[in-house]
Amino acid sequence: MDNTGKKKFYITTPIYYPSDNLHIGHAYCSVMADTMARYKRIQGYDVMFLTGTDEHGQKIEEKAKAAGITPKQYVDHVVAGIKELWKLMDISYDKFIRTTDDYHEKAVQKIFKQLYDQGDIYKGAYEGWYCTPCESFWTETQLVDGKCPDCGREVKRTSEEAYFFRLSKYQDRLIQLFEEHPEFLEPASRRNEMLNNFIKPGLEDLCVSRTSFTWGVPVTFDPKHIVYVWVDALSNYITALGYGSEDDSLYQKYWPADIHLVGKEIVRFHTIIWPAMLMALNLPLPKKVLGHGWLILEGGKMSKSKGNVVDPVVLCERYGVDAIRYFLLRDIPFGSDGTFSNEALITRINSDLANDLGNLVSRTVAMIHKYFGGTIPAERTAGEVDDDLIALATATKAKVEAYADEMQFSSALAELWALISRTNKYIDETAPWVLAKDEANRARLAAVMYNLCEAIRIISILVSPFLPHTAPKIQQQLGAPADVLTWEQSGEWGLLPEGFSVQKGEIIFPRIDIAKELAELEAQQKAAREAKEQARQPEGIAQISIDDFAKVELRVAEVKDCEPVKRAKKLLKLTLDDGSGTPRTVASGIAQWYRPEDLIGHKVVLVANLKPAVLCGVESQGMILAADCAKEDVKVLFVDNMPAGAKIR
Repeated sequence: MDNTGKKKFYITTPIYYPSDNLHIGHAYCSVMADTMARYKRIQGYDVMFLTGTDEHGQKIEEKAKAAGITPKQYVDHVVAGIKELWKLMDISYDKFIRTTDDYHEKAVQKIFKQLYDQGDIYKGAYEGWYCTPCESFWTETQLVDGKCPDCGREVKRTSEEAYFFRLSKYQDRLIQLFEEHPEFLEPASRRNEMLNNFIKPGLEDLCVSRTSFTWGVPVTFDPKHIVYVWVDALSNYITALGYGSEDDSLYQKYWPADIHLVGKEIVRFHTIIWPAMLMALNLPLPKKVLGHGWLILEGGKMSKSKGNVVDPVVLCERYGVDAIRYFLLRDIPFGSDGTFSNEALITRINSDLANDLGNLVSRTVAMIHKYFGGTIPAERTAGEVDDDLIALATATKAKVEAYADEMQFSSALAELWALISRTNKYIDETAPWVLAKDEANRARLAAVMYNLCEAIRIISILVSPFLPHTAPKIQQQLGAPADVLTWEQSGEWGLLPEGFSVQKGEIIFPRIDIAKELAELEAQQKAAREAKEQARQPEGIAQISIDDFAKVELRVAEVKDCEPVKRAKKLLKLTLDDGSGTPRTVASGIAQWYRPEDLIGHKVVLVANLKPAVLCGVESQGMILAADCAKEDVKVLFVDNMPAGAKIR
């Protein structure tokens, strides 16, 4: 707490490996961290939410070499895509660190030198098994069927000079940490695994430098070595705050972290290696590490190699960010694995968001307009059935907080939806349509409508950390003034003022035809995977033969009509004349940069023999060419001086 009286809260996600194939499982971790950050902010905390990318290592060097570019060019391209995804999903991080940032690299070099000077790092030689994808060394006994115990892939025999961190020196202190502070790592199953399977059997010293590749932070006193991943990547949690720099005010303000949120596959690094490094540096340990489970597809864990990843961009553009956030938070109890399927997602949207929440808001607003012209009269008569609704509504805040404080978001949302269900039941109990038939019941009808609005006001506040786009939409339709929408007021009843007026708005969550939607969604996801595979490397990197190029048919086409695509904010539907005599439809993701009327009458370059794909219900028969001209700017290639149907070669 500083002189403003605000409590501090520091939460981190792991820094993500810069993969160009981030999937819905990666989004799960960031959505959880974002929800916690929003929850704390709305309670008045001074929050620091950190995320970022881990950009060094042999994998990056090899991928960049294969692509014919530098490692920095490779990671710059991929990181831009990661930031775009977090922007789309409205991940409200306060700082994004890249391990290629100059300030981070300098701080890592200082940390490495300090640990060496005090004897916690020493030079030796490594000989053993190495997993390149996991960037992990393994002994013979740790291998499973001769393969990496973490990912199950092939390992290579490696021998090289290296520096080692004296991890074994801190074994007893780590045992003491786990036994005296069980809250340090949750859930308990992860804590027991780390203590009994890794620490107590004996810790070996850790390889912390490499000489077999060069993409990393150089060791200042031995530059043929680069700092290996653990000292480099794990240090980000303090270097992002300025530790090791001339200005460490953020470090002094926020450290130690309140929560490190990580996937279960990297709990070992964050609860054994990282605490030991901090002990060696004589720095405070993070207060808590939470190891979440995986989001698993029906048929197994998502992975690029299996070709079963689910693109969150497709889902967010089709259903909205809040619907995806709700599914991730509601369907996956913290600490456990969750199962994803398109059908489960759509079913949850229909049942909870469309039927329960969305229908409650639209029904209430419609009835107030129908019975009172949009403004509830001041004269109201209470009824006995009101008490149960009021009691549950005012008690829900404490229930939500109890679970949210522990990041048990699935349970918190279950409590909130119990209130939503009870409010819907209240409509059936009071039967406003019956009351409206008799003018003598006008005051009672007004009370029922007011109570519904009060319950919705409370719901809109409590749902805001989870569904940040939905909450203001509800509040706008409710006509609730800002001064009754604070978090603390979600536990109070009767705050809506006299004479407030509700406003009709769009349906917040439209109901979906499951059978039709599943077919369209699966086709769109398949097309998105194929497109991503084709564009996996940065523009201009992949080389093709003249025979490959000859397969592409480029034609001039005139835009005859253009309109937005429903449920897809980025897509425009173009009707083209390509000279064939048959109109051609193309869906293009350029709505951010062009209005429909900007395109009509222009001639564009059409990829005429691209396999058709269904995008948000539109069969796209090809694609048009556009260029990334500057940061966040796209220009369509116009060829207005050429006739429609002309072949480009």
